[in-house]
Amino acid sequence: MRRVYLDHGTTTPLDPAVLEEMLPFLKNYFGNPSSFHYFGRPVRQALEKARERVAGAIGASPQEVVFTSGGTEAVNMAISGAVAANSHKGNHIITCTVEHHASLNTCKGLAKKGYEVTFLPVDKYGMVKVEDVASAITGRTVLINIMHANNEVGTVQPVAEIGRLAKDKGIIFHVDACASFGRVGINVEELGVDLLSLSSHKIYGPKGTGALYIRKGVKWQQIFHGGAQERLRRAGTENVPGIVGFGKAAELAATRLEDDAAKLRALSGKVIEGILGKYEHVLLTGHPQERLPGHASFCFKFIEGESLLLHLDMQGVAASSGSACTAGSMEPSHVLTAMGISPVDAHGSLMITLGRENTNEDVEYLLQVLEPIVNKLLEMSPLCDLDNCEIEEDCFSCTARR
Repeated sequence: MRRVYLDHGTTTPLDPAVLEEMLPFLKNYFGNPSSFHYFGRPVRQALEKARERVAGAIGASPQEVVFTSGGTEAVNMAISGAVAANSHKGNHIITCTVEHHASLNTCKGLAKKGYEVTFLPVDKYGMVKVEDVASAITGRTVLINIMHANNEVGTVQPVAEIGRLAKDKGIIFHVDACASFGRVGINVEELGVDLLSLSSHKIYGPKGTGALYIRKGVKWQQIFHGGAQERLRRAGTENVPGIVGFGKAAELAATRLEDDAAKLRALSGKVIEGILGKYEHVLLTGHPQERLPGHASFCFKFIEGESLLLHLDMQGVAASSGSACTAGSMEPSHVLTAMGISPVDAHGSLMITLGRENTNEDVEYLLQVLEPIVNKLLEMSPLCDLDNCEIEEDCFSCTARR
């Protein structure tokens, strides 16, 4: 059976060059990077080389990069550390309703501790309006937290404009770039961010590794306590093999960015054209233009997304119905409902995220196997009302049921 992986938004395969870079630090170089002796020195050098690579990929200085256990930890550290260090200025946080749960749940936790949190709405494309951010600012606002691109629908937010607004008002600006890093260009100066969260396993690096960019001079407070690692910003012995792999993956992502983006835009364009051109009762979710390369997300009416995924899996196609962090939840996607999509339709979501190894043949195979699956599920669906269909003869759903 043909196997096609179309779920790069949840994780990516480890690049062979990344694995090769990691192997010596899994076998031979085992020393603690904080040790000054013979066994520790080469490990420290590799750690700092990785820091330089990650910093170079986002236009930062190496001293501004802190390694973490992943994107979720980086987001938690960014938000909690920023508000803790600036509590004397105020207790107001601005974020939006389509953030990843790493951000949303951190902000909700702070709200329970007495912080005031404004959750901004988004439009039908999942995009926050800059004017809404501006209107929400008060004299006690200490942090604006807006993701760079949405992991479920691919919409790229106007972060550079928000960054300029935050700078003008003297407010710390954190951006979750876990979904966008490696897919679109990121430069911390151009975006005007003070804090930026990154993840390794979304860019062909190892899992369990991430980074937090902290702009020099920004007031931020350490929230993990212990040793003096990471310049007293994140205690605990560093995951050296993971960090080395992350550094290599970041370097490759920066080098291949333009070529990868062009290829992924073409492939996702074929997916979108193929699905929207075939089915009547399907909605493209996310912004039609301002979206991540390689990202194609839909809502199929009258079909359960989980059933769609299971049938695709039986045909060798791996896809997703949203964030892997909420897989197994019976609740509809908070991102889709925030965009005004009904809970019933939100349950019919399908997310296709392509990667470097995908080909035109993979897209053709997806479109080929999808048709009989949709046909079968529509025939079984209690939601599709043939007798009262407003589209009737031109409707793929009705044609399938006849």
